[in-house]
Amino acid sequence: MNFYLLSLIKTAIVVGIFMHVLAYLQWIERKVIAHVQLRVGPRRVGPHGLLQPLADVIKLVTKEDILPSHVNKVFYFLAPFIAVTFALISISVIPFGPIITVGGVRTAMQLTDLNIGVLFIFGISGLGVYGVALAGWASNNKYALMGGLRSSAQMISYELPMALALSAPLLILNTLSLREIANGQAGFYLGFIPRWSIFQMPFPQIFSFILFLIAGFAETNRVPFDLPEAENELVAGFHVEYASMKFASFFMAEYANMVTVSCVATLLFLGGWHPIFPEKYGSGLIPVAIFAGSALLCFFHAANPARPFDRITLPVFGLLFLGAAGLFLLPPVQFILLPLFWFSAKVLIILFVFIWVRATLPRFRYDQLMRFAWTFMFPVALINLFITALLVALFP
Repeated sequence: MNFYLLSLIKTAIVVGIFMHVLAYLQWIERKVIAHVQLRVGPRRVGPHGLLQPLADVIKLVTKEDILPSHVNKVFYFLAPFIAVTFALISISVIPFGPIITVGGVRTAMQLTDLNIGVLFIFGISGLGVYGVALAGWASNNKYALMGGLRSSAQMISYELPMALALSAPLLILNTLSLREIANGQAGFYLGFIPRWSIFQMPFPQIFSFILFLIAGFAETNRVPFDLPEAENELVAGFHVEYASMKFASFFMAEYANMVTVSCVATLLFLGGWHPIFPEKYGSGLIPVAIFAGSALLCFFHAANPARPFDRITLPVFGLLFLGAAGLFLLPPVQFILLPLFWFSAKVLIILFVFIWVRATLPRFRYDQLMRFAWTFMFPVALINLFITALLVALFP
């Protein structure tokens, strides 16, 4: 009974946190791009614009839901459901930390542990393209159809180099379980160099990591690979005929795929929840220092406010950061919080790279996009896999 109750609690926690992450990832993206482009970003709804995601949800829910008369109604409604469903399912097999004991019950810090977790995520992500392609076809609109066709060709093309990039570290770690992959990267070379896949012998997988990230940009339709949407050419692409929550479903699927790609990259290449240096050198104090420093920064700016309401909001955030720093000093919860911190920190860094690239790079032409996949990404990924397989065979 404790097992089922604990599973329900874990499901509620993961779903609640994941949905909030998807909502506030948009806020973070707007803020980061605004700072890169010397703007202020969202700031009118709530303190520092923190209630902007809530305002967006209210707007999308209450917006008029127009149903064009010329669409294929069954597939028109099915497309956003497919896109968002397959995007959200993948998080169920992502491990966020080690196996822990709660209330006398040993449980993994994930919803379910599959011994073929990598294949599951890759298969589910491959099915997600049907939602986009179906939306373009069911809309019965030439611009939507062009967006759907572009997306199908792009995502299928970049799945191949992504699969090859994933295969190389799997040869070294010799498992398809995401938990075992993370555990296979525990420990340190020479006492301080982490045994992550990008450093692991006999062939460090830094090239696989870069190839995987590039293919991840294309798979998630992000700049500079956002050809399916290409607003200046296709009038919003495959979802031009969608409004209200159906449009929001495609929007949610894109951000959910970003989070999934970042989690998989963290698990396969960056050691998962393992720290970047040994605990004996103070890695457990890093989150305390970060949150305490953030609190001091909030108190400093509250004493020298740029806006009147900063005198109220910044001390509140400062106290929250101090509370978080104090939690990481409590031994009873450290075994849960520290793995979550390192896993979340690595995922957030990769998500920041997604946002940073969007703020700085232009969009490729479609011919450049496809040529890059087949004449550069595919052969480089194949050569990298061949060298890895050869060295693993020679130096097992």
